[in-house]
Amino acid sequence: MTQEVHFVTGKGGVGKSFVAAALAFRKAKEGRKTLLVELGERSFYKDFFRLESVGYQPRSFQPNLDLALWSGPESLREYAKHLIRVESLTKIFFENPVSRSLVEIAPALSELAILGKITSGVRKHGPPMPYEVIVVDAYATGHFLALLRAPLGMAEAIRFGPMGDQSRAIASVLQNSEVTKVHVVTLPEEMPVKETEDLVKELVNGFQLKPSIVLNKMLGMPSGKPPAGTPPAFSDFIESTRNRQRDMEDRLVALGRPLSRVPLILSDDPLKAVQETAEVLS
Repeated sequence: MTQEVHFVTGKGGVGKSFVAAALAFRKAKEGRKTLLVELGERSFYKDFFRLESVGYQPRSFQPNLDLALWSGPESLREYAKHLIRVESLTKIFFENPVSRSLVEIAPALSELAILGKITSGVRKHGPPMPYEVIVVDAYATGHFLALLRAPLGMAEAIRFGPMGDQSRAIASVLQNSEVTKVHVVTLPEEMPVKETEDLVKELVNGFQLKPSIVLNKMLGMPSGKPPAGTPPAFSDFIESTRNRQRDMEDRLVALGRPLSRVPLILSDDPLKAVQETAEVLS
């Protein structure tokens, strides 16, 4: 069985974390053991789902669904511990000010450590990763591209040795469309759609990936003439919004990638809203 890794990205503010959660819920509901991963130092899901804590070690969240928060330094420390196999030596290295400074300033090392952790199950390298599906609430567009470039740049810079070999292995997993899936979340608005167009073209042409697109927060616009007595200003708003959404959707369709349309869901229950979104994701 091949593990799947799903990266969810997009311009900041388009709802990528929400869509990532919905995708993870959908995979879990299909009966697949799923891990939903946040990247960074702070958890969005802790507050969103009103949880006590979200940390590096996965915690059970829903049936077939675990939740974790991974950062570069923690991923690197775990990897070093796995290699050295002596906790005291690992602790000495990471608590040494010089070593810690080197880790912090080394270009792409943090991103490489995170990708190494995410792909470790597929590569069978490192601690066990007992999940059929990993859904990654990834960085926003620019930082996400930097994340993908990290192993390619490291493999180019270091031709020989373990780090070069690991970088090439990570890059190979990322370019395997049977394993790695990228979902670009956007809104039916000019700036998010333009950024999505640029990102999708870069993913296809620069990384040979096959991204899908999630068009989020689509307003359900009634077709035909408005009911009698509708204020003209509101009728004009409905018509202009319908036309704008149609134009944005047409531009995304023209990219030739699979497109899911997610309606705007108005609910004060985060869990219910995510579950409803999971039902409409294709």
